[in-house]
Formats: sequence, C-alpha cells, structure tokens
Amino acid sequence: MSPCDQLGQREIQVATMVWEGKTNPEIAAVLGSTEQVVKNQLRGIFDKLGVWSRLELALYVASHGGARWAAELVPSVKSTSSAAAVGRIA
Repeated sequence: MSPCDQLGQREIQVATMVWEGKTNPEIAAVLGSTEQVVKNQLRGIFDKLGVWSRLELALYVASHGGARWAAELVPSVKSTSSAAAVGRIA
C-alpha cells in the first residue's frame, strides 16, 4: 500500500511541509488553520504511518519520494508555500 493511500490530501500536505522543514505555526499559516489543528493532524499522521516524531516523518516522506509528493501529489502546497514564502520576504 502506498503512503498516499493511507493519508488524506490534507495529511499529505502537512507531511510534505514537515519534510520541507516548516514549523507547526508556518504550516498552520499556509493552510489557514491553527497550530493545534496541525498538531492533531500530525498525531493522526504519526499513527497511520507508524512514526513517532517529526524527524521520523520527514525521513519517511523522503524515503517514499518526498519530491514527488511535493511536486505531483500536492501541487497546491507547492504554490501555496511559494506564495507564503514571498509574503515573508516582502
């Protein structure tokens, strides 16, 4: 079973952003959510994938084609993340 079969679209977005090195507050800002919601989503992701930490999650995503997750599976994250990055620079 593919990791993407285990996770919903939002969970894939969150996992991808963890892999990209974003913090919970940064993820919440990109998704228009709260930090607590992100923490809850991460707990669910950890349970589904059998990982225990953000580091393990990032390694899991990397070992399962993280760049593909970011580029192909969740193109909205890539564009949203870029827009958020531009907003921080401006």
